[in-house]
Amino acid sequence: MPVQIDEMDRKILGALQEDASQSLDEIAKKVGSSKTPVWSRIRKLKEAGIIGRQTVELDAEALGFEACFFVLIRTAEHDAQWQNTFLDALRARPEVMEAHRLAGEIDYILKVRVANARAYDVFYQALISEVKIYNVTALLSMEEIKSTTLLPLQPAK
Repeated sequence: MPVQIDEMDRKILGALQEDASQSLDEIAKKVGSSKTPVWSRIRKLKEAGIIGRQTVELDAEALGFEACFFVLIRTAEHDAQWQNTFLDALRARPEVMEAHRLAGEIDYILKVRVANARAYDVFYQALISEVKIYNVTALLSMEEIKSTTLLPLQPAK
C-alpha cells in the first residue's frame, strides 16, 4: 500500500529527484520552508522507504558504453530452480541495467549497456552458457529519445 505524502513532501521529492546533492538550505528555499522541517520530512521519507539510496548519474556514452540493447527473452522453463539460476545470472552481470518479467508472449526484457555489438555477443554467449533459454531477440537502440529516473509526483486523482 502506498505511503501517504502531502504537497510539501512532493515538492521535496521533486527537488531531490532533480539534484540530490543540493543542500538542505537550497531545498528549503525551493519548497518554501525552512531547513529543519525539510530535514525532518526527508528523514521520515527515508524511514518509510520512499527515498532509497542516493547515487550519481553517469553518462554511459562518455564512458564508452555506446550500445544499448533491449533483449527479449522467451523461456520454456518456468520452475523455481530455473528462475533462481536465471536471476542470479542477471544480477551477476553489470551490463544488465534493467530486467523485467513480463506478461504476454515475451517472458523477460533486459536493458543491456555495452561498448559495442562484439561486447553484446560476449554477454549473450556467457548468459546462454549458464542458463537454458528458448529464444533471445536483441534490439539495438539507434537513438535514446527519452530516459529519466524522475517519477511523476502529481497528486493521485
